[in-house]
Amino acid sequence: MYQSQRPQFGAVTASTPALLGQVLGITGAGFLVTAITAYFSKDFPYGASLIAMLVGFGFLIAISATRGNPGLSMLMYYAFTACEGIGIGPVIANYARIDGSGVVVEAAATTGVGMLTLAAIVSLTSFDYRKLSGIAFGALLALIVVGLISAFTHFLHPQVYSWLTLAVFTLLVLVDFGRIRAGGGGQTAIELAVSIYLDSINIFLALLSIFSGGRSRR
Repeated sequence: MYQSQRPQFGAVTASTPALLGQVLGITGAGFLVTAITAYFSKDFPYGASLIAMLVGFGFLIAISATRGNPGLSMLMYYAFTACEGIGIGPVIANYARIDGSGVVVEAAATTGVGMLTLAAIVSLTSFDYRKLSGIAFGALLALIVVGLISAFTHFLHPQVYSWLTLAVFTLLVLVDFGRIRAGGGGQTAIELAVSIYLDSINIFLALLSIFSGGRSRR
């Protein structure tokens, strides 16, 4: 039975539909911040983008550390999404410059439709996708290891790695939406939004590479 308490950012006490709406709202606001900062940082050097990503990682840790203070945790979230925008701004600009802005729009639209489709799949099926969390986490670790090795040896074509990234994060999306359907598993709405945000960003970047044929590189 759904609980009827009023949704709160700091504690997961809302019904599943309310929690989902809250998480998607926070995620959408984060994407807006990322889009704005990405636009204004498109001409930044990659060194500045790397620094922004490292700073963003600090804000990411701070989100969980401040979970008891919803207002501060939300501020950390927006700071994190701003750093992400600075980090990927030059990358997106590079794709747009080589392949045209259409590929960016196509990747963004496909990501949005895909996320809504996956949310609908989780909502309309009875399977508990949280059962796949161990597989998804193992696949993510394997993806990271393969990516690091390939960065030095170039044994894996970028297009192949992008498809692997898309597959792994699609699985993670199902797990994360399954967690939301189950009530959040003790996580705050902001923490759940961070998971969906990171899934979406990685899917978006993978689709950019796929739609461009793997041609656009840093």
